[in-house]
Amino acid sequence: MSGLILTGVIAAFAILTLYQGVRIVPQGEEWIVQRLGRYSKTLKPGLNLLVPFMDEVAYRLPTKDIILKVDQQEIITKDNAVILANAICFAKVVDPQKASYGVEDYQEAVTTLTMTSLRAIVGAMDLDEALSSRDKIKAQLRDAMSEQTEDWGITVRSVEIQDIKPSESMQGAMERQAAAERERKAQVIEAEGTKQATILEAQARQESAKLDAEAQIALAEASAKSITLVKQAMGDQSVPAFYLLGERYITAMESLAGSENSKIVLLPADLQGTIGGLLGGIKKV
Repeated sequence: MSGLILTGVIAAFAILTLYQGVRIVPQGEEWIVQRLGRYSKTLKPGLNLLVPFMDEVAYRLPTKDIILKVDQQEIITKDNAVILANAICFAKVVDPQKASYGVEDYQEAVTTLTMTSLRAIVGAMDLDEALSSRDKIKAQLRDAMSEQTEDWGITVRSVEIQDIKPSESMQGAMERQAAAERERKAQVIEAEGTKQATILEAQARQESAKLDAEAQIALAEASAKSITLVKQAMGDQSVPAFYLLGERYITAMESLAGSENSKIVLLPADLQGTIGGLLGGIKKV
């Protein structure tokens, strides 16, 4: 009976020893082994042997890309605007030993580093630049994090800016600013139109006055030439003026007679005397 018990104990010890000494690591993982509390080796995928009761698996780390979500946070830009941004970080464990012993929690560390780096990079930009420079922010994030994560045995594949937008209060301010800018542009366009219209109207008046002046000059020159010609033909100095005034008097009467509102036109019996009176009492010829 005691022999049977001893055999059972030996079999149980053998099974436990086998369990302690054999480890099968699945693909996509690497395990960190400690011997008596110190780092011993890293187990690769497949069958691995340990020293029973001395070696223990302390950490199991994935070697596949890991996805770390960076929660939405408020960031103040260089021009004191408040924006909201969140991101997704794609990272990979390249050195399980450093990832296990270089930082307390490598996933939390990378997530926190992404948040602080994002806040620093966006905080150095103006609002308009931050909202339109996703690729630039991604590149700067990857460069800023590479040196630090290398000490942790982590490489950052990429950081994708999932969303970046102004805060609700900032959106309202931007809408009011845009409305004010549109109103200002409308007023400028209206004022410019009024200015152009005023300029064109003034130019038209100037051109009209110029043409009227030229017409008056031309008319005066024509009258002077007519008087000269009449004087040369008739000789008497008063006759030319008398002749021209009489001609205009007759022309005016013709226009008056042709008017629709005129029913009766009376002509003076002594036309020559009338014209002479207009000239200041010139004697009849």
